Amino acid sequence: MRYKLIPSLLAVLVMATAAHAAYAASRDEQTKACKADALHFCASDIPNKQKITACMKTHYDELSPGCKTMFHKPADGGSKRPLNQ
Repeated sequence: MRYKLIPSLLAVLVMATAAHAAYAASRDEQTKACKADALHFCASDIPNKQKITACMKTHYDELSPGCKTMFHKPADGGSKRPLNQ
């Protein structure tokens, strides 16, 4: 049963880190870029979108380069956030 939930959980992850259409990579690109990072750093937060997003922000400096492109790091040192927020 647990493995049947993985696609749904990954969809939640993608929604948590997805950007608006004007800025966004496709859902498939986001999933591909961040799946391993989300499972590594934030598995205990799945399926809570807010917790996943907060976790990914917390681990921004540790994210893979591909996943980092789904986020932006403010030049002023402020909080990190996905492009869609």
